[in-house]
Amino acid sequence: MDCTAVVRSFNRTVTQRIGVLEDNYLSRRRPIGQARLMWEIGCDGAQLRTLRTRLGLDSGYLSRLLRGLETDGLVVVDPDPDDQRVRTVRLTRAGRAELAELDRRSDELVATILAPLNDRQRNRLATAMAEVEKLLTASMVCVAVTDPRLPEAQHCLAAYAAELAERLESGFDPARTRPVDAADITAPRGLLLIARLRGEPVGCGALRLHDNRSAEIKRMWISPAARGLGLGRRLITELETHARDHGVSVLRLDTNHSLAEAIALYRSSGYLEVPRFNDEPYSDHWFEKVLDRQPVRRR
Repeated sequence: MDCTAVVRSFNRTVTQRIGVLEDNYLSRRRPIGQARLMWEIGCDGAQLRTLRTRLGLDSGYLSRLLRGLETDGLVVVDPDPDDQRVRTVRLTRAGRAELAELDRRSDELVATILAPLNDRQRNRLATAMAEVEKLLTASMVCVAVTDPRLPEAQHCLAAYAAELAERLESGFDPARTRPVDAADITAPRGLLLIARLRGEPVGCGALRLHDNRSAEIKRMWISPAARGLGLGRRLITELETHARDHGVSVLRLDTNHSLAEAIALYRSSGYLEVPRFNDEPYSDHWFEKVLDRQPVRRR
């Protein structure tokens, strides 16, 4: 299958069917970009930097969209009362009324899409769209090596510890576990990968390198909001690639029986259960994978 051709054809069909090509989206005298921005602002308002990140817009284009909405009296932009350096945008009374009308007309557009189809076709379309949305969301996740001292890294590591405390039968005390200091997962001793979706940290995984051409995977965590996107397998694959780049031939990890999904992921990724190789008090399963030799990735 020519995946590129299929995706491009899909894009052309969707943009035509939902009216993206029209400047007069949903007959409201404005392009879809401004309508989409109003949906993202919502009734609670939002910070401009949050809008830029969520929608992937550059500052100039976002400013032009907002200027048009301000001219129509639909939004106001003010300094945040708690931090004058941060600007927030909120809908005016007219803006909230316009958002309600956009919702109504959007529902009508969906009805015109579904009306020609029978019940079976509608269900097929809804199921297919849900799957497409999930896969497109997965394609928006960015994974990068990150300094473990940065706030987004600290957020993920804290969430990792909090989830273990909730899920392990014995609870989880960070003071009892084998320590993994920031230096342990920073070059040259290791690295930390952070996964981000729409600018927000949604997962992490660390690599701790050893002198004997072996390494350990540590601190694997995926946000509940990002589960089901294949992110765990992607992080493992990325960590394996980095391990090969560092000359690692054997990759190891340990986990607890309460984390059944993680154990299933490791097994399906080629990790074999081995005898205990460390003194981690919270682990009762140990895994190992011999990495195949592949060309070292160019940095």
